[in-house]
Amino acid sequence: MAVTLAEVAAHAGVSPATVSRVLNGGYPVAGGTRTRVEQAIESLGYIANGPARALAAATSDLVGVLVHDVADSFFGILAGSLQRALAPSGPGAARKLAVVCNTEGAPETELAYLALLEGQRAAGIVLTGGAVEEPEHTSALTARIARTAASGAPVVLCGRPPLPLPAHLPVATVMFDDHGGAFRLAQHLLALGHRRIASIAGPPGLSTTRERLDGHRAALRQHGHGVADSCAALTVHAGFERAAGYDATRELLRRGAPFTAVAAANDTVATGVVAALRDAGIRIPEDVSVAGFDDLPFCGDTAPALTTVRVPLREAGTLAAHLVTGRRPLPPGGITTLPTELMVRGSTAPPPDERSSP
Repeated sequence: MAVTLAEVAAHAGVSPATVSRVLNGGYPVAGGTRTRVEQAIESLGYIANGPARALAAATSDLVGVLVHDVADSFFGILAGSLQRALAPSGPGAARKLAVVCNTEGAPETELAYLALLEGQRAAGIVLTGGAVEEPEHTSALTARIARTAASGAPVVLCGRPPLPLPAHLPVATVMFDDHGGAFRLAQHLLALGHRRIASIAGPPGLSTTRERLDGHRAALRQHGHGVADSCAALTVHAGFERAAGYDATRELLRRGAPFTAVAAANDTVATGVVAALRDAGIRIPEDVSVAGFDDLPFCGDTAPALTTVRVPLREAGTLAAHLVTGRRPLPPGGITTLPTELMVRGSTAPPPDERSSP
């Protein structure tokens, strides 16, 4: 039979109300009393009835975290940082349970999980990764988030653009400067002397793809129309997986349009690019330079090390956790844009014709 809260109270020599305060956190409880209650909980194997507590408090201890792909290092780092930041930071701190929901980037799955989390009376929700830019989905998503936030559960949009929501709702947006990062990366390649730069962009219709591709093309336009005119022939849209990068590079080679550098949608795609080029007998960076995006942990261990753009994933996860739990107030306008940083490593170098010039 399950241990009751009253039994824990009797074992610790305190009132049931004191046990409840220790469990819920955020209430002043003397250190010695708190220790006795925690020891009684551990000794008796007490497990709190989450649904019952949710009904009583009109909320639960759950924080829903929606990711596109939990196996993707981008989302793993972001969700891991967020979960660590949800842990109690001191005596009396409220405990929150991060529930990671894998949407596979499907709009209907995203909406379904939001409905389930609302039904569980989630204490807050964090949506991570690029947004699907379809008007019908954007409208449905906006309505769902407005309803959730109006019930008192904070919502954080992390790594995606803001939604048209009333300013009074507890909704925050944490954005990455993807446009600026892609712009600086393309500028770096142009400064090395590259003029025929291929782009393996992410899936069309995704906010992250749009921002990074727009930044890439803005740098080419700034340099001159002759470089920008080659964009269409040297652009391939693909998924964010290694295999997608491999297949997209094979498609670029099949088209026959010459290129001396490849800017990949992310670091994982870049590893597929490298594999496809090497299988074709093309050296990196001696023949073709390759760059990624995100600065995932393996970038420094590839051969050569991968030039990329650092996205502050850990910082974003911590910030999202603080916003969704109210430990940090909403920023002015509800939007925070985190900077990205160009990380130049050995996978990029001047093109062959530049290196052989006097």
